[in-house]
Amino acid sequence: MRAAICTKFEGAASLEIGDAPDPTPAPDEVLIDVRAAAVSFMDKLMAEGGYQLKPDLPYVPGTDAAGIVLEVGSEVTDFAAGDRVVGQMWHGSYAERAVTKHWKCAKVPETVDLDVASTVLHNYMTAYHALVQRCALKSGETVLVTGATGGVGLAALDMGRVLGARVIAGTGDPGKAQRLKDLGAYGVVNTREDDIREQVSRLTGGQGLDVCFEMVGGDIFLKLARSMRWGGRITPIGFVSGDIPSLPMNLPLLKGFSVVGVFEGAWAEKCPEEARDAADQIMNWIALGDLNPVIDRVLPLDQAADALRLLDSRQVMGRIVLHV
Repeated sequence: MRAAICTKFEGAASLEIGDAPDPTPAPDEVLIDVRAAAVSFMDKLMAEGGYQLKPDLPYVPGTDAAGIVLEVGSEVTDFAAGDRVVGQMWHGSYAERAVTKHWKCAKVPETVDLDVASTVLHNYMTAYHALVQRCALKSGETVLVTGATGGVGLAALDMGRVLGARVIAGTGDPGKAQRLKDLGAYGVVNTREDDIREQVSRLTGGQGLDVCFEMVGGDIFLKLARSMRWGGRITPIGFVSGDIPSLPMNLPLLKGFSVVGVFEGAWAEKCPEEARDAADQIMNWIALGDLNPVIDRVLPLDQAADALRLLDSRQVMGRIVLHV
């Protein structure tokens, strides 16, 4: 089958289009005829060798695939050949066919385009797990989302809006501030400026943050930890800056906030029924028009390497989708 293949942990330069072996579903897996594959920051990190998981080389990148079920394993009863589905995986979606566990799939309603569906699981499951399950975000609370112009950040903004929270978007590109407000942000913080705490204070009337959905790490995490209000929750989602912060533990002690770990992939592995219910809920919200995933652009599979380069240059707002 045709696929984008990563031959070395050297990022976009190591991707080439070639033939990969056809996958065969295990008893608990679903085989998908891939029509669309979303491109994630996790794909970029993995191709560079910078992610926690390092697959054996060569491998096919890609965390999300939307398409039509071709075949199911002997233990699968909730999907059948012909179903429109989206599936999440550690890697493998940049190909004509992909396999994943049946409990990491969701049916795609007829009213939801497969391009849109391909952008959903990695992004919105992370936002759901963090905001709904781990932080119990309540209507009327204030949540700040860093990296808000990326796929996961925009999903968190969208999810926070649906949950009735006041969402502050954090971005290093002030030129995208109005677009973030149009998508539902109450206010925007420029994370490249030194006065992040002052910006947060102005937007919250000096009250601070109830929840911080933090993906950048480094000094930004430490500054925002000092902006939490009593009883707040700050979540280290990722470290796109490349700098994993060390938090002085007197901060949560004195300010009474919690540091809440979020690892959506591990949660989906350990709690498959919860994850499947969450995926179905998210797809239902999208079908109803409550959630609105953002697609930056659609490219052919042949341009998978270009898609990773675009992510690296921070020129993307939302998800890139590959047509397979």
